[in-house]
Amino acid sequence: MSRIKTVSFIGLGQMGRPMAKNLQAAGFKVVGYDASEGARLEASKSGLTVSESLEDAIRDSDCIVTMLPNGSIVQDVLVTNDRFLSANKGALLLEMSSSAPLQTRELSEIVGAHLRVVDAPVSGGVKRAVEGTLTVMAGGSDEDIEFSKSVLGAISSKVFSCGAVGAGHAMKSINNYVSGAGVVAASEAVRLGTGFGLEAETIVDVLNASSGKNNATEVKMKQFILNETFASGFALGLMSKDIGIAADLAKSLNLNLKNLEETDLMWKQASKEVGGAADHTRMFEFVTTSSDSKN
Repeated sequence: MSRIKTVSFIGLGQMGRPMAKNLQAAGFKVVGYDASEGARLEASKSGLTVSESLEDAIRDSDCIVTMLPNGSIVQDVLVTNDRFLSANKGALLLEMSSSAPLQTRELSEIVGAHLRVVDAPVSGGVKRAVEGTLTVMAGGSDEDIEFSKSVLGAISSKVFSCGAVGAGHAMKSINNYVSGAGVVAASEAVRLGTGFGLEAETIVDVLNASSGKNNATEVKMKQFILNETFASGFALGLMSKDIGIAADLAKSLNLNLKNLEETDLMWKQASKEVGGAADHTRMFEFVTTSSDSKN
């Protein structure tokens, strides 16, 4: 099995750009591409080699990494005009976007005769993307996941093999459902406690020293919410999309998961009222406004 030397990185946003830079620092030849001229310019300023077209970016590539908003965009970018054929036959497609698992399986069926496919979404946000310590949830054959680890090792600290193609994206949506539900719970807890007269900082401190702690109480409440910076680097609309993927997956499996349904509806409403481009930590404002409107 040949070693991966050349990586085409498609999607140079807040997450993609530092990930591509870490791959470059690890010794891979990296060629980046983004549909946004601004993103290409920023990537070029940061020291990355950037192509003006997707076909040129993936030509003769050993590995294509996609870090795009959703699976529909991934399909449009790669499948339209059979662009994926520009990559070397047998090259690895690492689909690291937050995509729907069934859509990922469909993509694999389309490109699978030319590319080996591993879906490998990540968790950790911009900070850990910069550090190269992301958590990866991988779906694919054992052989293909093993082949991908030289690339994944340069951008992550943990790689979980979750199952066949699509399993990584299923796991990512489940993770973000639990994460999003935790943001809501922590926000409501602070609103409830302050309504009674407790200090918000005290509430968070006690939760973090007790059984109520979660990711939101540990790394979001004081860092981005209580200080009102709302700058975690992950958009509210993206969180809503990921939770929606989990909800859709539950429906496709004929599962009646009430809390997931309610969480999905709440994030969709927040995305509509607060704005999908807003940082997802602004869910706190939505929770506070919603609770006050009932008084």
